[in-house]
Amino acid sequence: MMTMIAVVFVLCYAMIALEHPIKINKSATALIAAGVMWTLYSMASPLGVHGVTEQLTEKLAETAAIVFFLISAMTIVEVTDAHGGFEVITSRIKATKLSSLLWVIGFITFFLSSILDNMTTTIVMVALMKRLLKSHEQRLFFAGIIVIAANAGGAFSPIGDVTTTMLWIGGQVTTANIIKTTFLASIVCLVLPLVIASFMLKGNVVPPNQVENGANGTSQFEKNLMFFMGMGSLIFVPIFKSITHLPPYLGILLALGVLWLVGNILHRNKPDEEKDHLRLAKALKRIDMASAVFFIGILLAVATLSANGMLPALAGWLDVKIGNQSIIVILIGMASAIVDNIPLVAASMGMYPMAQFPADSFIWEFMAYCAGTGGSMLIIGSAAGVAAMGLEKIEFFWYARKIGPLAMAGYFGGIATYILQYKLLH
Repeated sequence: MMTMIAVVFVLCYAMIALEHPIKINKSATALIAAGVMWTLYSMASPLGVHGVTEQLTEKLAETAAIVFFLISAMTIVEVTDAHGGFEVITSRIKATKLSSLLWVIGFITFFLSSILDNMTTTIVMVALMKRLLKSHEQRLFFAGIIVIAANAGGAFSPIGDVTTTMLWIGGQVTTANIIKTTFLASIVCLVLPLVIASFMLKGNVVPPNQVENGANGTSQFEKNLMFFMGMGSLIFVPIFKSITHLPPYLGILLALGVLWLVGNILHRNKPDEEKDHLRLAKALKRIDMASAVFFIGILLAVATLSANGMLPALAGWLDVKIGNQSIIVILIGMASAIVDNIPLVAASMGMYPMAQFPADSFIWEFMAYCAGTGGSMLIIGSAAGVAAMGLEKIEFFWYARKIGPLAMAGYFGGIATYILQYKLLH
């Protein structure tokens, strides 16, 4: 039965990758995968239906936390966009060549994702590119670079990537040390793809002829206010989490409520036809719910592999067969391009006891980098990639062909940098 679960996952994964040729929506495939895999697991598990239901409830809570966060972040971005808030940034970006714009966007994304998280940063930056570039093909390429930059920027920050956050909360890494030891590797992970991509991109920046948003009905004060309120809402989330230790989704739901309140007060005296497109309720209708549904399906499907012990067993098998910690961590990073890096890192945290591998050991620092950046090699290998996939309708094989090699170059460049740095300092 466990073999059947693995077969179902592989088949559904292939269907997601072939979404456009076979013309079957990836969200439908992901939901079917989740339903079938959990059903098969409940039939085979010695825990019985009751035990599996408890596991499913736990995994559903983890999935719901991510989906609530995604929906809230997308709504905040839509509201900011409806008010023309992104003009605050776009008006200050003066790059005229595509290659120059690539570097500007890459580094903005990199540092922003270390403050926010990589998924939220990707949502913001992909929305921003719609204000800067007319060509959809060019926006696809920039979206790919944004995914690489967001994952690289999140890897070195305790609050930037969920896997680094897991290691930070678990005590495997400390704040100052993880920034100091992985920052250079993360920079290389971004710069190498940017250097290569600079030779691939030719031509000048062509902005959209007409930006379709609600900016026509907003004053400069309203644009500035909603931009800083929107960005402040996103920045508030890691601060809320650090102070209260409550889940991030609660912080962003609170921020969304405050933004909704401010919007109501700001436009309360306007006639309905003038403020309709500026309402947060309207923004909720514009967000891509198909992406949220895809998240539900794919995360629950991968959660089956974690719940039935297949991922922890894989980690243990690697430890026995390979033994070399560096190679194992590199492989975990590469595997995170195929399956969710959260259960992989969780399994590794259980596999290597802190009594033997104390805080800030080589394996934890290296794990933070590899698990955080390895997912960039495939579009569904990270939350940032899945968000970009939904927002810009990126095809799996287009990403694998155009962006995957750049991400791989950055991934291994960062690995070489980290190992060299570690040897020099130790």
